[in-house]
Amino acid sequence: MHSFVYRLNTLVTFAAVILAVLCGAASFLDAFNSPSVRAHAEVIKFNRFRKQLSGNDEVSLTLNISMDLRSLFTWNTKQVFVFLAAEYETSKNSLNQISLWDYIIPDKDHAKFQAQVANKYPLIDQGSNLRGKKVEFVLHWHVMPWTGRMIEGKMAVSNFYLPEAYT
Repeated sequence: MHSFVYRLNTLVTFAAVILAVLCGAASFLDAFNSPSVRAHAEVIKFNRFRKQLSGNDEVSLTLNISMDLRSLFTWNTKQVFVFLAAEYETSKNSLNQISLWDYIIPDKDHAKFQAQVANKYPLIDQGSNLRGKKVEFVLHWHVMPWTGRMIEGKMAVSNFYLPEAYT
C-alpha cells in the first residue's frame, strides 16, 4: 500500500515535530527561572600601577573572587560564561568598561568557587585618568542553553579606589 520511502518520510517528519516542540518547551521554561547569584570581588594587592611609554595608565591587580552561580543552571544549561569587568567614569566617557578576568563554567559542580587570581587582562586607560579613580567591579554572566536564546545578567559586586601615585 505505502512504500518504504513514504513511511520513512512520515516517521522523520513526526520525529522533527516532536523535537521542535521539546526545544520550544525547554526555551519557554527557562523564562521562569529566577536565579539568585551571590558574588564578591576585592583587590588584595596592586601588583603594578604605571604609566606606559605611550602615556596610558596600566594597572595589574591580584583579586579575591568568590561566587555562587549554581542557581543559573537548569536542565537546559550547557555552560555559563562569566567575566569580571572594571567600570569607571572619566571626563571623556561616562562609562569605561574593561574585562579583567573571565571563566567558562561547564556544569553546576563548578559553579561555586573562591579563588585568588591576577587579572587576566590588564586594566589600561587611554590617557592618565586612573590615579585616584573610583572603580566598580561588575560581574557579567551569559547562560548558554542547549536550545533557545542566551540569557544575560550582571551585578555590581564591589568598588575600590586606585592609588594616587604610580608604583
